[in-house]
Amino acid sequence: MNLKFAYAEAVKFTRSHYENFPVVSFLIPKELRKHVAIIYWFARTADDFSDEGTLTPEERMQKLNEFEIRLSELLKGNYSNNLEFALYSTIIEKNLSQMHFYNLLKAFKQDVIKKRYNNFKELLNYCNNSANPVGRLILELYGIRDDEAMKYSDAVCTALQLTNFWQDTLPDYQKGRIYFALSDMEKFGVNENIFELKKNNFNLKELVKYNIDSTEKLFEDGKNLLAFLRGRLKFEIKWTILGGKKILDKIRRNDYDVLNYRPLITKKDIFILLTKSIFY
Repeated sequence: MNLKFAYAEAVKFTRSHYENFPVVSFLIPKELRKHVAIIYWFARTADDFSDEGTLTPEERMQKLNEFEIRLSELLKGNYSNNLEFALYSTIIEKNLSQMHFYNLLKAFKQDVIKKRYNNFKELLNYCNNSANPVGRLILELYGIRDDEAMKYSDAVCTALQLTNFWQDTLPDYQKGRIYFALSDMEKFGVNENIFELKKNNFNLKELVKYNIDSTEKLFEDGKNLLAFLRGRLKFEIKWTILGGKKILDKIRRNDYDVLNYRPLITKKDIFILLTKSIFY
């Protein structure tokens, strides 16, 4: 198998998928881009199994179980294609924690079977598997394994995951999911009928505002991670935090209407935020 070709395939895969920010940006050192790309391939492929297309829940779970078996095999050196070879090579070369990959799969499986969250703690537990492993893997790629840095990375990644939930409120609902905690919905007098009717009433606005404010606090806590970083990684993470907060700001400017407007990061936004991350 051709490792160089495999990494090139992973980079091509990464560039073909939309994200709020370029996954493999110029701020990532050239020698690390292939490793970021192959981690993205793994996460995005599993995410697509759990979320995209017209598969039944049983079919989705089967694909995720098969993908987990392939992960276990490739970790033993039994890879079946170039991309698995590249992932194995990255994990071994960079001494990445294998549990992070299994935790990601745990979250994707949860997406198949769990459509509601009773309280915010349940939501945070989900983020602990769905988002936080990615941040920890990135830090490990850069040789950062400080426990405190990992804690602040978790805050950033959880905030990003929550931001994505609020950003995708309508498409998630159309897939049968609501990520606002049921206890918070009850607190603000919001029922599922509001989602069905796309009614941006006072109660929904208060619910969204409450969750956006909570997410903003996580971003502020996560900014402490920057003290552990240097060089382009510091700018990359600062850029990412600014991007997440920009989405929250756009939701505020849309009068907290997450049922009729989906805020997006534009190319102009990317340039402005990049400038801020470097010069401010």
